[in-house]
Amino acid sequence: MIFSDKKILESIETKKIVIEPFRRDCLGTNSYDVHLGKWLAMYKDQVLDARKHNEIEHFEIPETGFVLHPGILYLGVTEEYTETHNAVPFLEGKSSVGRLGIDIHATAGKGDVGFCNTWTLEISCTQPVRVYTGMPIGQLIYFAVEGEIERYYNLKTDAKYNTRTVKPVESMMWKNKF
Repeated sequence: MIFSDKKILESIETKKIVIEPFRRDCLGTNSYDVHLGKWLAMYKDQVLDARKHNEIEHFEIPETGFVLHPGILYLGVTEEYTETHNAVPFLEGKSSVGRLGIDIHATAGKGDVGFCNTWTLEISCTQPVRVYTGMPIGQLIYFAVEGEIERYYNLKTDAKYNTRTVKPVESMMWKNKF
């Protein structure tokens, strides 16, 4: 079951959902719009290795915007810091963004109950497109959870993305044992 606008507001009032900054005009019928933060990042190496720590280079989006190019994976970040303690948050791209040929996530559209952070975006595009800080980039949809939660994400000692940040975070796959 997807949360309605009233259920999202109720969850915000009871601190089961936290959105900072919260803007009432970003609340849709059953979603909340999030915006592109000022930081982007790119991997330093051309070839990435799943077993090693692939370093990234951060840079700020200038006021004039930044042109994304096809064939490059950019890491972006939402302006909004979120916490979700009673639902499963899903991040989807806005249709207007998709119609510009921009994908905001390759596989990581679902958050865990207890996720408390900004969202790192895995941005790619089909043709060159200029993006700007603060532009609507996606929407959060909240799904009800059935049953008790045993381990909230923010309480897991082995969680890889618990450190609060305003910048995109690179893959931590290298921390897995395989």
